[in-house]
Amino acid sequence: MTEPRESAIEFPCEFPIKVMGHSRPDFVLRVVEIVRAHAPDLDEEQITTTPSRRGNYVSVTVTLTATSQHQLDQVYLALNADEQVVMTL
Repeated sequence: MTEPRESAIEFPCEFPIKVMGHSRPDFVLRVVEIVRAHAPDLDEEQITTTPSRRGNYVSVTVTLTATSQHQLDQVYLALNADEQVVMTL
């Protein structure tokens, strides 16, 4: 088993995650489902979306209350493993 890695972030904290993908009807819902699997207290007010200039892509920003580096790592791993996700920041 690996040791938990050190973090420069002080937890708990509000942490924004930006997720980009192709503009599909279910993309935003899919991102929210993935994040909620690791942060069940995610509120609708913590989710914003921005379409690209031509409407081909959408950016979803989810601001979650992060409780640990491990939680953030799991969220990023799950998002990056999803085929609809093009990029996460």
